[in-house]
Amino acid sequence: MGTLGTLGTMRYTHYTHFTHYTHYSHLSLCSFIFFSYLCPMEHRFCDIHTHHPSVDRLSPTMAGVHPWDTERGLPLPDFSTADMVGETGMDFARNIDRKAQEELFRKHLAAAEQLQKPVVVHSVKAFEEVMRILADYDLCGVLLHGFIGSKEQAERAFKRGYFLSFGTRSLHSPRTVEVIRQAPIEQLFLESDDDTECDIEALYRAVAEVRQTTTDELRKALITNYKRLIR
Repeated sequence: MGTLGTLGTMRYTHYTHFTHYTHYSHLSLCSFIFFSYLCPMEHRFCDIHTHHPSVDRLSPTMAGVHPWDTERGLPLPDFSTADMVGETGMDFARNIDRKAQEELFRKHLAAAEQLQKPVVVHSVKAFEEVMRILADYDLCGVLLHGFIGSKEQAERAFKRGYFLSFGTRSLHSPRTVEVIRQAPIEQLFLESDDDTECDIEALYRAVAEVRQTTTDELRKALITNYKRLIR
């Protein structure tokens, strides 16, 4: 976690705002947590989705109401200040009203379309519905984060120009490892998400081995992807 380790670990519920600079400050109010970093620095790795930003990682700011919080009646955050809208999406593994999830998801997508910001999508046992809904919007970028799925699902996402992001849990699924092996490097990201035990460098090494490339080449490619997605 780098220098953030001395400041402790924080858990957010519905709104996140992480930026990739070096001075750390925070404000916590109810379920709102704001992180900012000043003084840009060179980043060793791109971590496209993390709850634990670190000074040596390139990570986008995000703003959104998580689908798990659909029924809490939380207000939508100010999307204009974030790099990405989300995370948002649908989770059919949770006992949360699906129509309400879709309504909240669409509000995020409409904002992303209007502001021309990429969206980070949480999809659990809801791939078909998520893909159907995404098709209704003209989005500048879509990231399906924490992807654990089939080659066929991945190919459909890649065909639309979407990005897929993989974490340590993705490597525990043999079919998803095959997706990682064959994924177009231009549409690939890695993430630590909320895994406090995730060693991002070890994750890069493992994925580089799967793809039969070097960690440095993978690192450079994903930083290039970041610069294409976040403008």
